[in-house]
Amino acid sequence: MDAIVERLRVLSDSGYRDFQAKLLPTVAKSTIIGVRTPAMRALAKELRGSELAAVFLQELPHKYFDENQLHAFLINDLKDYDQCVRELERFLPYVDNWATCDQLSPKVLKKQPEQTLETIKGWMASSHAYTIRFGMEMLMSFYLDAWFKPEFLAWVAADRNEEYYVKMMVAWFFATALAKQYTATIPYFEQRLLPEWSHK
Repeated sequence: MDAIVERLRVLSDSGYRDFQAKLLPTVAKSTIIGVRTPAMRALAKELRGSELAAVFLQELPHKYFDENQLHAFLINDLKDYDQCVRELERFLPYVDNWATCDQLSPKVLKKQPEQTLETIKGWMASSHAYTIRFGMEMLMSFYLDAWFKPEFLAWVAADRNEEYYVKMMVAWFFATALAKQYTATIPYFEQRLLPEWSHK
């Protein structure tokens, strides 16, 4: 979408682009425009609910990393639960880096915790690394407090995907679980129930 790309180019910061490129080894530097997060949030807020945003969400795959970031912010702002899940299902196969994956955190998913939990299980069973990572991140974000069940730890511990950014998510999940649900989580460390890499 030329109109969106032009807006992103106006907001670009070359120094920030160079900084981002160093942090995103799976993303070609030529696809990074370099829009800072506050400017991206402001653009997403401006576009929210517009016809342009609706068309943009249908235009996949995107060419630029920053388009994917904007796409994530627009999904995060969706208020309708079913629409949000549909848009996530469409977008997740195109996510190719940790930053876009971790930018996704739609609050509307908390409205239907049981249904979301089943959807998370599906994401974690994917063969796509960033879909798995996203599923684990949602489990970490929403289900380590009042909705926690010890079986959630077993779900993540059972993952044997060898992709670096999935293994990092397993480690992040268990570090957070240790802080929030110590009694249930510490046996995974004491009994070395995690893959060695994640344990370390």
